[in-house]
This record gives sequence, C-alpha cells and structure tokens, in this order.
Amino acid sequence: MSKTLYSKSKRIFDIFFSILLIVIFSPLLLVICILIKLTDGGEIFVKDPVRLGKDEKKFQMAKFRTMIPNAHRDILENEEYAELKRKWEKNGNKLRIDEDIRITKVGKFLRKTDLDELPQIFNVLNGDMSMVGPRPPYKDELERHFKKYPGDKKYLKKIFSVKPGITGIWQVSGRNEITFSDRLKMDSEYSTNYSFLLDLKILLRTPYVVLTRKGAYE
Repeated sequence: MSKTLYSKSKRIFDIFFSILLIVIFSPLLLVICILIKLTDGGEIFVKDPVRLGKDEKKFQMAKFRTMIPNAHRDILENEEYAELKRKWEKNGNKLRIDEDIRITKVGKFLRKTDLDELPQIFNVLNGDMSMVGPRPPYKDELERHFKKYPGDKKYLKKIFSVKPGITGIWQVSGRNEITFSDRLKMDSEYSTNYSFLLDLKILLRTPYVVLTRKGAYE
C-alpha cells in the first residue's frame, strides 16, 4: 500500500473510531470532568507541556489534569520541589504515583486506570493525533535527553514524519520499563515500517496492557 493511500485510509479510520469512542465514553468523560472540578476547582485539562506532533507541529494534547495546577512548571522552577526534581531526573523523568506529591486524589485513580489519557480521542478527531503512532514528546523533554545522548537526534526525522498516537509500539512493549533512548528507537522503527497490520496488532494489544498495568511506573 502506498504512503498516500495508507494515510488517507488511516485518517478515515481515525475519524470513525474516535467518534465511536466519544459516543461510548461521553457519560464517563462528563463524570470525570465534574470530579476534577469539585476536587480543587482548577482546570479540567492539562495546559503544560505543549507536545510536538507531525512535522514538529506544536499542539495541546488533551489530558485530564491529575496534578496540582502548574505541576510541570513547579518541578522545573519551584525550589519547593527541588528534592522531588532530583528524584524525577534520576529516574528518567518518571515518579511513582504514590511518591509524587503533586498528584491529586482523583488524579491517582485516573493515572492507575489510564483514564487521564481518554480525552486524546478529541485530538484524533481534530487530526493532531492518530489512534496508533509514536508517543508525542515535549520540547524540553527532548532537550534534556539530547544533552546526555546527542546521538539519539537521528531518530527524530522519522518520528516526526507521522502523526503521534494515543497508543503505539512503546506502550504495548513495556512502557516505562523501556528507556527513553529505546522508546525513540522503537518509535522511529514504527514510523519506518508502519502498516495496517502493525496498527491492528498494537490496537488489539492495548486493552490487555491497560488492564494489566504492564510496564506502568506505579
């Protein structure tokens, strides 16, 4: 199948599937919105950080807010979180749910069920994302990584040649058990060898990974 035909067919599938999911999950989405608002009155969706998608286009990835407002900026700039930042950086920009004091009570539940990722179906409908694709990075995440591993920049051209996905080869192959370098390599290989068969395999494996929490850093 040609690249053009694959892209057009995949877009049709993304539109159909995202609309179907929105219809099915709309009551749940509404309940979660209410719970987040009642908990602390803050924003329902995460504002930072902006992600990088196809052709390095910046976009706001829709995600339910699971932390206190401005949590991402705080860990980078607020001295109150200096110790937490050191632990975060040591663990490859990851913290376990129970050790990250920025996560709210509702947020812990959303993280442990992956429901915080559900609003990304609107990104798919909008065309910024696909159901399957590389995990969209954010700029300062890449900058920090490339200071230590500049050779990994070679993977970006392929990764940014396709739309990022809600799920992808990284998510179904180990998630947080995989180093950032290996994640970039895997996403680059997917972007080179994509096919409908590979997308279908990833989609079918995703529910098992979500339900079993395989590879989740908790």
